[in-house]
Amino acid sequence: MYSIRLSFSKTGESLTGRSKWWGAPDLPADSPYPVVHCVEDGDEWDEPLTFLCQIRCGDIAALDPDNLLPHAGMLYFFAAVDYFMGMDCPLFTPMGQWPDELVRIMYSPSCDGLEPYEMTWDKTGESVFLPAEKLDFESCGECEEGFKLLGRPYLTEINEIYDDGYVSVLQLDENDDWGLRFYDCGMLCLLMRRSQLVGRDWESAFGYLHSF
Repeated sequence: MYSIRLSFSKTGESLTGRSKWWGAPDLPADSPYPVVHCVEDGDEWDEPLTFLCQIRCGDIAALDPDNLLPHAGMLYFFAAVDYFMGMDCPLFTPMGQWPDELVRIMYSPSCDGLEPYEMTWDKTGESVFLPAEKLDFESCGECEEGFKLLGRPYLTEINEIYDDGYVSVLQLDENDDWGLRFYDCGMLCLLMRRSQLVGRDWESAFGYLHSF
């Protein structure tokens, strides 16, 4: 199996409709933003998941010869990572396998007519989304460290739990520029069975966090 390495770069260009990390997701007009329903001390609310990235699938088609991912349209990744960036977060994000609602993969079969989703802080009116960074892609080995699509997790501890019938659809490493750190030293993988990935069963995705 192979992986696709992700690299990031700051840019002043508009990344609307393009592959990007952070920023606001460019969603179809009828697509709801993924949230987790929270209940605490008698209060109820919907907590938005953090938008990680969107992948314009045509950008990675040549690097995915087995067609594990779509080769057209837009793929979106969300996960509850605010706590690991030093932000307030009411969601409990445990070590090991996460509850299903803490990660979400979404897909739009078309890149036409997509617009940045608007979400602002109540007090300031400023966007809640971090500045978008341009994404570039290159082929790499199946168990590489760093940020990548596909292949197997870099950490042996995760591979020992999930056999080669599973694919690490997206692997998140730590990044000092963003203040992203998974406890002392760790990684978060968004996993799916290979058969579910090929069948585009995005609802089956789940997260697994391992830290030393």
